[in-house]
Amino acid sequence: MRTRGARVTDLARLAVAWAASTVALIITGALLPGFSATSWWAYAAVAAVAGIVGLVLRPALVEVSARVGWLAVLLIAFIGQALIMYVAIRLVPGIESTAWTALAATWVSAVVGTLISWATTAGTDDGLITSLAGRARRQETVSDPEIDGVLFVQLDGVPFPVLQWAVQSGAVPHIRRWLTSGNYQFREWTPQLPCTTPASQLGILHGTVDGIPAFRWYDRELKRVLVANRPADARVIEERHSTGQGLLCDDGVSISNLFTGDAPRSLLTMSRVEARRGSTQTRRAFAWFFASPNGFMRSFTRTVGEILKERWQARRQVRRDLNPRVHRDWTFALLRAVTNGLLRDLNTALVAEELRRGTKSIYVDYVDYDEIAHHAGMFRPESLAALDGLDRTLGSLAQLAGTAPRRYRLVVLSDHGQSQGTPFADRYGQALGELCAELMNEQVQNVDASVEGLGRADSIAGDIAAGGMTGKLAGRADEVLTKAQETAAPQTSGSGGDAEDPVVVLGSGNLGLIYVRGDRRLTLQALESQWPALIPGLAGHPGVGFVAGIDEDGRAWAIGSGGRLDLASGAVEGTDPLAGFGSHAARVLARALLHPEAPDLYVNSTVDPVTDDVSAFEGLVGSHGGLGGWQDRAVLIGPTDLMVGLPDRIEGAGELHRVLVTMLESCGQRATTTSRG
Repeated sequence: MRTRGARVTDLARLAVAWAASTVALIITGALLPGFSATSWWAYAAVAAVAGIVGLVLRPALVEVSARVGWLAVLLIAFIGQALIMYVAIRLVPGIESTAWTALAATWVSAVVGTLISWATTAGTDDGLITSLAGRARRQETVSDPEIDGVLFVQLDGVPFPVLQWAVQSGAVPHIRRWLTSGNYQFREWTPQLPCTTPASQLGILHGTVDGIPAFRWYDRELKRVLVANRPADARVIEERHSTGQGLLCDDGVSISNLFTGDAPRSLLTMSRVEARRGSTQTRRAFAWFFASPNGFMRSFTRTVGEILKERWQARRQVRRDLNPRVHRDWTFALLRAVTNGLLRDLNTALVAEELRRGTKSIYVDYVDYDEIAHHAGMFRPESLAALDGLDRTLGSLAQLAGTAPRRYRLVVLSDHGQSQGTPFADRYGQALGELCAELMNEQVQNVDASVEGLGRADSIAGDIAAGGMTGKLAGRADEVLTKAQETAAPQTSGSGGDAEDPVVVLGSGNLGLIYVRGDRRLTLQALESQWPALIPGLAGHPGVGFVAGIDEDGRAWAIGSGGRLDLASGAVEGTDPLAGFGSHAARVLARALLHPEAPDLYVNSTVDPVTDDVSAFEGLVGSHGGLGGWQDRAVLIGPTDLMVGLPDRIEGAGELHRVLVTMLESCGQRATTTSRG
């Protein structure tokens, strides 16, 4: 019955697609001079023949473009469907058209077809999922179908309280239905310090958070700043920490992440972009999407729509005088269009292909909410709309998983939460680096520009590159994006100075890092001896909650305006500087400070006791990295049977890694890992 029902559904979808294509061609004939038919039946015949020709011709076009390079993919997008349409027109009598009008007719009908599809599906992703599901039904066979697959979906930066509120309000219907059915459970977990994607993903995928003091930091061994979303730097970080037994080592795939989790294959993964320029599978996914009748037009209209929507929403915040807020420019609008339009569709297409192949474990990162909330705020309408879009994507992935050659278990998590507030520089009139330069009377290299979105766009450019001319063009785009990351960050505070200024100050959300260049870490006493005004000046600043470092005996201390805390013993002198940051603050801060890669000084902004606002040391209204607010309140959703026996509290991504490995073992995976041990 299931097969018969599926076939009936397929026939119904084909009939609807045929009718929509016919209507689109009829409207095109009315709009476009030089393109006409003797009857509407001729248009219907062209639509039918185009579908048949496409079934034969499109796979060949896709395979050629995937192997040649991304420029060929774009050519397929522009002329592939026109070629299919022209062949159909030549085969059907009663149609008048030239080659040029056939090309024009293709695009006009694609626009009309996209509008029809949007209207008939109420603007949802049903058209895309129908296309992907049709391809998924041509699934591959697997030798071990009794082993369940696991699809890990990371909703980047979604705080537990925000998603909890969305579930209660009914704003995320798929997640709400799963939870109320009793089939899934909803848990909160606590990320470590720093609350950043690099630390959390390294912990989740590789089992350790050691050596990741922030999103970017000064590496004493390499004597330069490492930025986790630069491909070359991500590769260095992973090579230092990979053991070969990461989360995805047993026939897994990493999609759109910073690190691979030791997966045999990785797509759009930052640490592999530099190692292997270009992925045939990624270009093939692009090509399948763009070569469909409405695929390119869908992507184009969504991209333009996202840009226009972002500009309107940014101006609306200004008109309404909403606070906190930051300036949102055209660069962010373009990056938002890439990460929240094209990248979302591409990720879904790549996951669909892996489901079709029966890959045992898949880990994919969707950045929609995180990217928008950084610039708009956690609860702003555009951020909540992104969350609703992620819920629809989860429903689509669950639907696609139902057509796979093995049963898949869906696990949803976020890598950290977010906090919000007016940026430090906007609120107090100077950046953290400028404050340090003033207190130290030194030249300071200040690194506080937001480059997360640039890194995500860079991963796309790098992964679709190929050899020859197309590879050079994609490589050039990749170089431009990488250069943009490099030039956006460094600034010198004080008079004169250059990249070799003795002090490096970096912002990572509301967590600041101060490094004195050299191969050794300075103690609190050494800092006080050389720059007596630095620590008391920072600790006494109204925007700083505490500073933290180690003393000559290796003990970790948190220092505030009214006292200090010995993080090992818990002894307080004066007022506890961590009193407003939660009971876990001392534990996670102590662990972070004891890593050799930690800065000479951590600086954490204040947290407002009423609003939970923090002040980011970057130009972001929504931020994460330090302590305060909801940035260390993350999400874990999983099937009820896999959530049984979880620890009462999951603290740190390394602990979450062990929880997820246990889930894989419950599904019958990790056999290869066991044999290695």
